[in-house]
Amino acid sequence: MSTTTAPVRFGRLAGRTGFAIALLGVLAMVLGPYIVMLLTSLTPRDELAGAGANLIPSEFTTASYAELLSTTPFLTYLRNSLTVAAIAVPVTLVVSTGAAIAMSRFDFRGRGAVMIGLLLAQMFPAVLLVISLQGQLRGMGLMDTTLGLALVHAAFATPFATWLLKGFADSIPREIEEAGQIDGASSAQIVRILLLPLLRPGMVAAGTYAFILTWNEFLYALTFTSQTATRTLPVGLHLFIGEYQIRWDLLTAGGVLSVLPVVVGFLLVQKRLVAGLAAGAVKG
Repeated sequence: MSTTTAPVRFGRLAGRTGFAIALLGVLAMVLGPYIVMLLTSLTPRDELAGAGANLIPSEFTTASYAELLSTTPFLTYLRNSLTVAAIAVPVTLVVSTGAAIAMSRFDFRGRGAVMIGLLLAQMFPAVLLVISLQGQLRGMGLMDTTLGLALVHAAFATPFATWLLKGFADSIPREIEEAGQIDGASSAQIVRILLLPLLRPGMVAAGTYAFILTWNEFLYALTFTSQTATRTLPVGLHLFIGEYQIRWDLLTAGGVLSVLPVVVGFLLVQKRLVAGLAAGAVKG
């Protein structure tokens, strides 16, 4: 080994080691809270209530999961969250996809103002709109319903989804549509046969964003629902925090179970999600 290559190899090894340590640190910060939540959910209740409880329990138990599923309305909260997401995500995708195609392919008066308005809609704090949304839902008879909550979530997810899908639609060459027109395809056929398949990765990314927003949203779910039959998971889990007692066993067990649908959904769409986010960030 020459004296000139030794420092270079040492520098590369040090760089890789430093990168690995930094990556492990980031993973520890990201995954650490979930690991603690999982360990807490498997800790016996009497051990959690005792002073100086250890992070690693003396024995692992699934009693908190059994109690959560048998004595609490957790499954009702889970069903409500799935119902709200099943309504909000398709509504968001239909509206945002149509708006994105219109913004990308048609030049009309006020187009720039509409795009700026969609961007500004994301900047308002959610709490400022509680009173007005409550009046609208009450007027339409949708107060304290999963449908009303789903429509509110869809309304808040649509602006960002439109921006994301517009960036993706801008990257699609217009020559594809011109070729379809030459072959005699109508505007509806061009959108359905040519554009929508190419927009699918972007739609997966937008749908994932809408699902996560709907799944985790707490303020509107707390404000616009008041019954067990309509409450979603974030509100239901919050009820385990009492005035004088916090049921850490039930709270963490519910947290673990509520994360599973998100993880499974991400694993199913991860390839299309990454492709959609990358393509939507490039303007053609």
